[in-house]
Amino acid sequence: MAEVIYNDDSIRSLDWKEHIRLRPGMYIGKLGDGSAQDDGIYVLLKEIVDNSIDEFVMGTGKTIEIAVSEQKINVRDYGRGIPLGKVIDCVSKINTGGKYDSNAFQKSVGLNGVGTKAVNALSTIFTVQSYRDGKTKKVEFSKGEMVSEQPIIDTTQRNGTAITFYPDETIFRNYHYIPDFVESMVWNYVFLNTGLTINFNNQKYFSERGLYDLLSKFNKPEEIRYPIIHMVGHDIEIAMTHGQQYGEDYHSFVNGQHTTQGGTHQAAFRAAVVKTVREFFKKEFDAADVRSSIIAAISIRVQEPVFESQTKTKLGSQNMGPEGPSVATFINDFVKKELDDYLHKNPDVADALLKRINQSERERKDIAGIKKLANDRAKKASLHNKKLRDCKVHFNSTHEKRYETTLFITEGDSASGSITKSRDVDCQAVFSLKGKPLNCYELTKKVVYENEEFNLLQHALNIEDGLEGLHYNNIVIATDADVDGMHIRLLMMTFFLQFFPDLVKAGHVYILQTPLFRVRNKKETIYCYSDEERRNAIAKLGNKPEITRFKGLGEISPDEFGLFIGKDIRLDPVILKDQTIKSLLEYYMGKNTPDRQQHIIRNLRVEKDEVEEEPKIIDEVA
Repeated sequence: MAEVIYNDDSIRSLDWKEHIRLRPGMYIGKLGDGSAQDDGIYVLLKEIVDNSIDEFVMGTGKTIEIAVSEQKINVRDYGRGIPLGKVIDCVSKINTGGKYDSNAFQKSVGLNGVGTKAVNALSTIFTVQSYRDGKTKKVEFSKGEMVSEQPIIDTTQRNGTAITFYPDETIFRNYHYIPDFVESMVWNYVFLNTGLTINFNNQKYFSERGLYDLLSKFNKPEEIRYPIIHMVGHDIEIAMTHGQQYGEDYHSFVNGQHTTQGGTHQAAFRAAVVKTVREFFKKEFDAADVRSSIIAAISIRVQEPVFESQTKTKLGSQNMGPEGPSVATFINDFVKKELDDYLHKNPDVADALLKRINQSERERKDIAGIKKLANDRAKKASLHNKKLRDCKVHFNSTHEKRYETTLFITEGDSASGSITKSRDVDCQAVFSLKGKPLNCYELTKKVVYENEEFNLLQHALNIEDGLEGLHYNNIVIATDADVDGMHIRLLMMTFFLQFFPDLVKAGHVYILQTPLFRVRNKKETIYCYSDEERRNAIAKLGNKPEITRFKGLGEISPDEFGLFIGKDIRLDPVILKDQTIKSLLEYYMGKNTPDRQQHIIRNLRVEKDEVEEEPKIIDEVA
């Protein structure tokens, strides 16, 4: 074995921008192409907007303008503007910023002076312009290096800061912003900052009642068990109700940061609700019965918060501040007083809450027997589970690859075989369906334990008791692009939406895009995901290239499949918009609904076959 030379020349010092570009994951989490809500391109946008939010919190700049195109971002606020003499330093010198004075920014999210610098370093073009007291200064960077600096000149523009950036395509491969994800981010900003107006792509967003509006937006009155309870105090706001769905649905925030993975504040709230309800009704309810079907949002403000990563998705702070009470004590005391008072003043709400708890208790006891038998079977099956080909790393670990962990849910052995042979065994797992799964619309959770396939999938994901132990960050439905494959997609999405809606709401469920055609000549091969891409490929290659049509995933060779599930993987996220889960499932999975019939009649069309006018297409044989 050759000796590794370790001397003075082995030690290398990187400047700030080199280090950020070399290790971007340390600063913005996973990179990604924008198909996931926590991909780095959204973190870049958030880092910029957070600074504008801090200006609003300080009492200036009640309007923020955000424009997002395919790859260009513009953010303009009307705060005080960066001091003109410090514009360059604030976006290009680590540990430089206005948030180190705790009196000015006691409860800000970004206190490390890195966020804007990371955006600068990871953008091919980054422009910052500050408007302050009738003067303005503009500076442009590329990958952290200053390209141009305009001198201070007069302006008639209102005070504030404007930033434009283009994320670097060499780092964020084939990226694109999904407007729904940006819109969700914008809504959270206005819910958490009542009185703030955000204009996003010329659409106005505003909230008067904060977290009450957040729960109202996603839950219709007929689908909740009692009116939303809204509690507001110093450094804390809570909205809560119970719905009809399975599981627990939480939206938690710290200093305006959406903590998608919860943390000490969310855990404290869950415990406080159970404790308060038990004391109010003077009965030792099972904690799971109290929290079952809960829908809640909690926002707190903490001095010098400690997060478990740079992307700030999970709060680790134990105390509200250096000299403040513990997070658990603060939240418990608030919930105990406010929720107890509310239930005493609103006996009809207390009665509805009690009925919901009793219903959860009956449902839990009803499936207790079958649940134990099913879990015993699942434990035995896990030892030699032919359906699951697991990976080495899981999402609930601390491994650096945890965000890449993926479970492909495939139809049949041939497709799962191709993926299994070409997957990354460290972080990609495969679960094979034996055929079309059961349509579980309107069925109770008892079916999850009675149906062996559903039960094994539930255990593979490790979501029986919530998302805390989720094994895979990405759950990818990988089916053929034919009628049967589309039907299986719908059946699987019905399963997740019916019994594990929080999995979808948290952005973990995707549809795998696989190529329909391969167009090639002797020099180049192009994989096409649509007829339009096929036509473009034919035009590019010319001279009658060979065209292969893939009829199913099992017909794609493992070597080729490796190209489609690697760094260039194409995923379509399953996104829940304003429509409620019940109405959504009823429309698509209900029994022959008239609305669905009319939709099919209105949109039915027959397309002309263009194959005869083009080169011969070869059907790929497995």
